Amino acid sequence: MAFISMVIAKILKGERKTRKREMAENTENHAFAVLMKKNTSETVPPNGGILKLLCYFNRFLLRICQRVPRTGWVYRNVKNPESVSDHMYRMAVMAMVTKDNHLNKDRCIRLALVHDMAECIVGDIAPADNVPKEEKHRREEEAMKQITRLLPEDLRTELYELWEEYETQSSAEARFVKQLDQCEMILQAFEYEDLENKPGCLQEFYDSTAGKFSHPEIVQLVSELETERNANIAEATNKPFS
Repeated sequence: MAFISMVIAKILKGERKTRKREMAENTENHAFAVLMKKNTSETVPPNGGILKLLCYFNRFLLRICQRVPRTGWVYRNVKNPESVSDHMYRMAVMAMVTKDNHLNKDRCIRLALVHDMAECIVGDIAPADNVPKEEKHRREEEAMKQITRLLPEDLRTELYELWEEYETQSSAEARFVKQLDQCEMILQAFEYEDLENKPGCLQEFYDSTAGKFSHPEIVQLVSELETERNANIAEATNKPFS
């Protein structure tokens, strides 16, 4: 009987995970369908077409990114999970306030705002999805080509090169923004634990970032965050914190 119960539990768990992934995919499938309806010969005018350019970004990028949830939170049943747009915006603000004069701050902000843009089509592919790194890159590369194909050449090139720079981690700015990406995730995890009054319930997100921070500003921020979080966990479990 215990064995049967265990099997049923595993089946139900798999079904729940499938449903969650389907929820996360609904937006990306809709986005892809909308993009495919566009006339491939239509482009945003390179000069004097600012209104059309803004409408394109609003309709096919900003609006969709606001609706694509971050999959990791969906899998953990977080209420009102942040969107891809939320994630990129906070990263951009974090980049804006850096005091590191060795970094091109403007470049960091642009990288933060572009790095997950492909997810408006492919969705947020999480480690739990078990998609190989090469396949994830292929999907996102194709998505970036679809997203930028209607843009003026200079803007198309800029967006694609920013995305590629982040993917290949080919600059100090890209490596800094990658650390911001991980840092933003655990900041968000901290907030969810606090909102749900469940200190420590999202430990796996912290574990996944172990040893990945090296920039002094981010190391300090993470250290302060962990100190506060550990205190919250100790208080919740009525154990002395040392």
